[in-house]
Amino acid sequence: MHLDLGVRDAAPEAVIEAARRAEAGDFDGVQVPELAHDPLIACALAGSVTTRIRTATSIAVAFARSPMTVAQAANDAQLASTGRFSLGLGSQVKPHIEKRFSMPWSAPAPRMREFIAAVRGIWRSWETGERLNVRGEHYSHTLMTPMFSPGKNPHGSPDIWLAGVGPAMTALAGEAAEGFIAHAFTTPEYLTEVSLPALADGRARSDRTSTDVILTPFVVTGSDEAERAAAEQAVRSQISFYASTPSYRPVMELHGWEHAADALHAASRRGEWDQMAPLITDDMMQAFATFCAPGDLRRALEDRFGEIATRACVTLV
Repeated sequence: MHLDLGVRDAAPEAVIEAARRAEAGDFDGVQVPELAHDPLIACALAGSVTTRIRTATSIAVAFARSPMTVAQAANDAQLASTGRFSLGLGSQVKPHIEKRFSMPWSAPAPRMREFIAAVRGIWRSWETGERLNVRGEHYSHTLMTPMFSPGKNPHGSPDIWLAGVGPAMTALAGEAAEGFIAHAFTTPEYLTEVSLPALADGRARSDRTSTDVILTPFVVTGSDEAERAAAEQAVRSQISFYASTPSYRPVMELHGWEHAADALHAASRRGEWDQMAPLITDDMMQAFATFCAPGDLRRALEDRFGEIATRACVTLV
């Protein structure tokens, strides 16, 4: 299993420092989420100061952008990293797309299928020089003059990874992407019983024979008891937040924790965020989180997910 470092602070100086630290240490890559900074710019910076590790967006919000802007930025990140970049995409949720990004929203899986096909069509036009002819319900790209084409990328096009929780988006990852990014709010049981079968269903609709599975697991670790306790409390709070969200309810239902999901959702509607973490039981913590000593991180993740995943990304605060 490859082990990547999650970079939460993607400001330019911080991401460069994190990338150098990852390359000098026991990491195989860095992954950058879309939070306060643009993850595509961050990956280009990280790739430009390293020679070994892979860089990836985990994730870039697809529906906040057009396929053309994503294709161009991802192509540049691939150039900057000399072929060590993966484009991780995700849909985000409707309120963020409409109210934060002021972009249109529709059924996410069909729109994402078209988005990925459009990005690949743009890359193909640049690579081959063929006429750009992407026409769909949501995206159409039919104009590309030589001035605006970067030409063939000497390192090839980036891999595309797709994030998902539900079966529809997960199946699309199996159908249209090289990798599937599992949400942190998952368990080995949910991956085995729901995610992997959905990936297989998606592959059956295409000519793909395999899909990399990339995890972003919750990890409880620390060099002493105080650090471990702080890490456990932080993870418990994160789990309570996700468990309160209706989109992630199927994970709770699989384990028979529907009543806890209802209670957490009600508390979130009342704004009682500080009262939610205690509703996460020790059994839930064991299901969602990996507990280990700092030096045992890779081994612990391999023991827990080695039969399921090809990469894991951990964010160490």
